[in-house]
Amino acid sequence: MKKLLLLILFFCGLNLSAQTQSDLEFFIKGAQVTDITSDGTNIWIATNGNGIFRYIPKSNAWMTYSTANGNLQHDFFYCIAANKDYVWAGSADGLFTLDIKRDTWTKRKFGLGGQLSNWIRALAFDKYENAVWIGRFKYLTKFDLKDKKYTDFDLTVRKNEKSNNIKTIKVDGDSLVWFGTEAGLHKYDKSKDLNDKNAITFYDTRYNYFDGEGEQVSITSLLFERKNVWIGLDEFITPERPEFNVGGLFRFNRRNDWMRFDTKNGLPANGVFDMEITGNYIWASLYQFGRSTKEMFGRGIVIIDRTTNQVIPIRDGRIPATVYSIFFDGTNLWLGTDSGLIKINFINKMAQWIGTFRDSKGGEKK
Repeated sequence: MKKLLLLILFFCGLNLSAQTQSDLEFFIKGAQVTDITSDGTNIWIATNGNGIFRYIPKSNAWMTYSTANGNLQHDFFYCIAANKDYVWAGSADGLFTLDIKRDTWTKRKFGLGGQLSNWIRALAFDKYENAVWIGRFKYLTKFDLKDKKYTDFDLTVRKNEKSNNIKTIKVDGDSLVWFGTEAGLHKYDKSKDLNDKNAITFYDTRYNYFDGEGEQVSITSLLFERKNVWIGLDEFITPERPEFNVGGLFRFNRRNDWMRFDTKNGLPANGVFDMEITGNYIWASLYQFGRSTKEMFGRGIVIIDRTTNQVIPIRDGRIPATVYSIFFDGTNLWLGTDSGLIKINFINKMAQWIGTFRDSKGGEKK
């Protein structure tokens, strides 16, 4: 009887251990994961050096597209977007498109702007326009899926070429698209022609936008809620130019009210890699820019409570300090790190992380 009891306890312990471990699952270990998206059913992952991965939740299966597998002619990607028919992946050597039904990739290079303009740094599928917005190192391109037509746009403002260096794109409902650049943020009203100067509002540090902080702002990530736009910034400062790109994360009320989050009010660093929203919480992955080394040092993830503005750092030794991409699929939270992909059963873990933080603060709720 005693042996039977010990066996029951042993197997119960195994089950409990498995449940504890399953809150975080690790995939593509060792790969640098740069971006994550979904086609509505499957998860697509872009990597810097290991090609493109497809996760099929229904069968818990994986597919890999890479030079090693002979089914893709490139392995280094910066961004990815998808719908039910196609996947678009951005590289430093042009745009790669997967026809999902045919399971074949094609490549497109752009003539305007030279080779640097074939560095695709941002992609967004616009279901309202049935189009793909393509953010290049120089110039913006719109691809109309119905007409199979590519149209290029120059977003340069006040002769500042960096205002035409696209870093991130986000579709905001059926009427707006936002284009983040190395020198500011463009808001495009889709009811007007993009070539019309009145179609775009440009936000930089002039007119006290972004609280007038820094010489300029380089936009890395965008999130929307009904009343606010959340904007993540690059940090890039040197001893010679300590105010060049001071970084931080802003909540913008779509008028002219800017609330900044930075190291002075809870962030562990001022550089923002990516953001995601789940319910009342904003997730942000951060980095610190080395003034002397000019390198980015990962500083982990924080959660911001949208109702209280409380910043809650995530302290979990299993999550690498460098997280390039965060994606919520409606059930799980996915983290693209410098050493692989992590899937989090975030509901259980978030409650645990927040509870641990508040316990450490004596139950304080700001």
